[in-house]
Amino acid sequence: MIDLDDLRARPEAYEAAAKNKRLKVSVSRFLKLYTLRKKLIEHVEEMRGNNNSVSKRVPDMKGKEKEDALSEMKELGKTLKEREEELARTEDQWKAMQLELPSIPHERVPIGKDETGNKEVKRWGDIPKFAFEPKDHVALGEALDIIDIPRGVKIAGARSYFLKGDGARLEMAIMQFALESLRKKGWTLFSPPLMAGWECLMGTGFFPGAEEQTYAVGAQPKRGERIEADDLYLIGTSEVSVCSYHKDEVLPESALPTRYCGFSSCFRRESGTYGKDTKGLYRVHQFQKVEQVVLCRAAEDEAMKIFEEIRTNAEEVLQMLELPYRVLDICTGDMGKGKVFMQDIETYMPSRKAYGETHSCSYLGDFQARRLNIRYEDSSGKKRFVHTLNNTCIASPRILIPLLEIYQNEDGSVTIPKVLRPYMSGQEAIEPR
Repeated sequence: MIDLDDLRARPEAYEAAAKNKRLKVSVSRFLKLYTLRKKLIEHVEEMRGNNNSVSKRVPDMKGKEKEDALSEMKELGKTLKEREEELARTEDQWKAMQLELPSIPHERVPIGKDETGNKEVKRWGDIPKFAFEPKDHVALGEALDIIDIPRGVKIAGARSYFLKGDGARLEMAIMQFALESLRKKGWTLFSPPLMAGWECLMGTGFFPGAEEQTYAVGAQPKRGERIEADDLYLIGTSEVSVCSYHKDEVLPESALPTRYCGFSSCFRRESGTYGKDTKGLYRVHQFQKVEQVVLCRAAEDEAMKIFEEIRTNAEEVLQMLELPYRVLDICTGDMGKGKVFMQDIETYMPSRKAYGETHSCSYLGDFQARRLNIRYEDSSGKKRFVHTLNNTCIASPRILIPLLEIYQNEDGSVTIPKVLRPYMSGQEAIEPR
C-alpha cells in the first residue's frame, strides 16, 4: 500500500513504476475510481442527512403532508439503498486496486523486463577447480547417506527430501552458526508462528500475488473427510510473522531501528515451476531459513545504510564458510511491487557451472508498514509509518548445494568448514559409509 497523497501529487511516477515492474494496474483508472468514490460518499451522506431530517419532522405532521413525507422517505430510502450498494461496489474495487499499486523504485534500480536486466555489482572468492571429476550434491548425499530424495518423494510428493545423519547435523550447524553470528551483533532471535492469517500475508505484500505459491491450512476434518482451506496459511518466510509482530502498534522512536532475526521452517508450493530445477535440493517445498527483519525511521538514507548492514551480515556468513558468491542489483521487472531496492546474493554451484540465488535483500519503504499499520512517534509528536527491510542470512537446504560440492574430496568425503566444526562436536569431515 502506498501514500495516496503522493500518488495524486505525482501520478506519472507511479504509472512508470507499474510499467517498469510489469504490473497490470492503471494509475489513471485508480484516480478516476478515487474521484468516483469521493463523490459517492458525499452523495450518500447528503441523502442520509435529508432522510434523517424528514424523519424527524414526520411525527409533527398530519394528513396529506404526512402522507407526502412518508412517500418521499420511501423513494429516498430506495434511492439511498441503490447508492449505498454502488458505493460498496466502488469501495471494494478501490481497496482491491490499492493493493496492486507499486512502490517507486530507488534511483539505483536498473530498468529491465526480467532477470536478464539484473546487474552484477560484486564478486567474492575464487571458482573452485578440481583435480578429479566432481560429483553433484545429490550423488554426494546418496553416497554419504545424508540425503534421501526418493523416500522424501514417497512421503510428501515431488520436491520433498530427507536430510539424515550428518546431513541433518550439518544443516543444524549452519543454522546455529548464522544465528550466533547475528546474536553477537545484538540481534533479537524469534521462533515465530509458522502459520499466519490473510491480513499478515496481505500486510507484508505477498497477497495478492503469491496465493498460488502459498499452502492454505485446512480446518479440522471429520474421519475420512477432505475439507476446504481455513483462513490460515503456512509462511514462505518468517518475514511474514516477524514483520507483522508490531501490527497495529505505535512504537517510540527510541525503539528504532529494530533488529530481529526469525528462524523457521518455510513452505512454498513452487506452483508454475513444473520441470524447472527439479533435480536435487535447489527448489523444494520445505526449507529452513534465518531471516533478518528491520523496522526503522522513515528516512531513506538511514534505511539504505541498514540495507548495506544486513546484506553484509549475509556476506560475512558466506565468507566465513569460504563460499564464492556474487551480488546483483535486481531490475524493475524482476522485483516485487512493494520493493524500493533489492539485491540478490548468488553462490557458486559447481554442478550448475553457475551462480545460484541463495539470498535476497529488500528495502520496501513504508509499503508494508501502511498495510500492517505500524507507526512510530517522532520527536515532534507526529505519528509516522516505519520503513521495513529484510534479508536472508542463510537458507537450507539450498546452501548445502555449494557447500557439499565445493568441499568434496576425491575419496568421496566432504570436508566440514572450520567455522561449523564447533557445532558438530569437532568433526572435520563427513566420510563415506
